[in-house]
Amino acid sequence: MTHNWFQHTLSRRRFHSRNQAATLAVLGVAIMLVLGSVYLSQVASFAITNRAIEDLIAQRDELKHTNDQLIAEVARYRTVPRLFARAEEIGFRPATNLDIDYVVIEGYAPDSARDFVVGVASQPVTSDAPSYDQTFASWLEQQWAQVRAQLNAFGN
Repeated sequence: MTHNWFQHTLSRRRFHSRNQAATLAVLGVAIMLVLGSVYLSQVASFAITNRAIEDLIAQRDELKHTNDQLIAEVARYRTVPRLFARAEEIGFRPATNLDIDYVVIEGYAPDSARDFVVGVASQPVTSDAPSYDQTFASWLEQQWAQVRAQLNAFGN
């Protein structure tokens, strides 16, 4: 009896062409649903990634704007009138001739430093590097002579 129901299940008579067409149609719809769901999941993932990129770009632009504002604020604080005003606030004042003390040092010649700098600049600079006086024409002649020498050596 076990053998009978198995043959009955697999018999060709039960699987008619109408059933085959319906099965192929259902299989085609199932494949289309799977492919459609894969496509939609990829599109959704792409959209989520693009949205995240747009958010990051907006955040970057906002940070650039804030950075530019801070640079402008620092520039305002560094203006000369502002620095003079801040120096006066903390107790500094412009120096007058009475505030300047001159110190005299015996044996110091202020012009000797200028002479020393000029003396160093006037010395000729020597270089251990070889001088390069080859022209393109002389290089080309040298290359041609090497090619001829190789051809002569090849013939011998």
